[in-house]
Amino acid sequence: MLDMLLARLIEQGTLTVIWPGGKSRTYGTGGRRVTTRLHGLSTPWAIGLRPELAFGEAYMDGRLTVEEGTIADVLEIIISNLGMRPLPRIVRFARALRRSFRWIVQFNPASRARRNVAHHYDLSGALYDLFLDSDRQYSCAYFKEPKMTLEAAQSAKKRHIAAKLKLDRPDLSLLDIGSGWGGMGLELARGAGANVLGITLSTEQLALSNSRAAAAGLAERCRFAFKDYRDIQGPFDRIVSVGMFEHVGIMHYDTFFRKMVCLLAPDGVALLHTIGRTDGPGTTNSWITKYIFPGGYTPALSEVMAAIERSGLYATDVEILRLHYAETLKEWRLRFRKNWAKAVALYDECFCRMWEFYLASAEMTFRYNQLVVFQIQLARRIDTLPMTRDYMLDGERRMGLAPEQLSRANEAA
Repeated sequence: MLDMLLARLIEQGTLTVIWPGGKSRTYGTGGRRVTTRLHGLSTPWAIGLRPELAFGEAYMDGRLTVEEGTIADVLEIIISNLGMRPLPRIVRFARALRRSFRWIVQFNPASRARRNVAHHYDLSGALYDLFLDSDRQYSCAYFKEPKMTLEAAQSAKKRHIAAKLKLDRPDLSLLDIGSGWGGMGLELARGAGANVLGITLSTEQLALSNSRAAAAGLAERCRFAFKDYRDIQGPFDRIVSVGMFEHVGIMHYDTFFRKMVCLLAPDGVALLHTIGRTDGPGTTNSWITKYIFPGGYTPALSEVMAAIERSGLYATDVEILRLHYAETLKEWRLRFRKNWAKAVALYDECFCRMWEFYLASAEMTFRYNQLVVFQIQLARRIDTLPMTRDYMLDGERRMGLAPEQLSRANEAA
């Protein structure tokens, strides 16, 4: 079954599989060459029957090893071919079955949301230091120029988002929903003089965020709380949410945007930054659901916009970031591989193979298989923002200036 699956799937690139009995077969021609070995007679059966789940599990526990190339190379061949032709029938069937039950998986009340967040974000902070930038930005960077470093691209992402929030006066009240380790909130408090409340459901993130705010002398202007968005009272002049909407759960989209209407001041502006899919409503990969992001879902734009329309909010700008997350994940994967020994010391080899598989599979999916990032700007009134996007570009350029350059620009203005 697995042999038939690979024979039908692999056209570009060369994948050699060494079977448990020692025989081998090569699939595809040309391009990158990789070789994998399967261990244990049951492994091919498991992968053939449930490829989306069992393939990653086999790599995690050592029943699938890579003898030529890396697991990222293997996934690049497989996922790039998946993006060029219809999915194998068994994969389509499994996805259709999961979609019919996704309302159960996506049911995400506050208590379950806290457990789901803890599963991923309450891991050791030392783990994230092994592959993130120094600001611990755990979302898509913005590579506005070729060969940018990860640090520069993450700073560019924060400026890009800040410009869309139109922070045009000091002391704006700002809510950061899903505030991570505090980097975005601190940037907006420090650079724009906003009064920031960041909320998270991760105890690890909360502790570090408040510690960073105190160390920066911003504790009075930028504070963080352990709160669910459903429990917050407004109004706020600005709302930002980066990389959190993927955890809301599709059954709760109406709740999320209705709450945003209540939280946003009448002349307020909100910016939603979320991973999205370009091929319409679907389901979350079963391996990702089980091991990485329980309860997570990557929405189609049609699913998000329908909920926005029902809420009464205006979508005032939509931008699709293509390939930026693929480049971000590549940087994370390379840094994680470089720090493999340190990661093993924190956890173990099985965990490290799991994390490597997660970073590599996500990178290749963003590169080849219809995942992007949506940035959706929202307002309660149609006349809240200027009629053209020039203010975004001007604001982003100004925030990119060095302090002395900014001072001269302000004097000139």
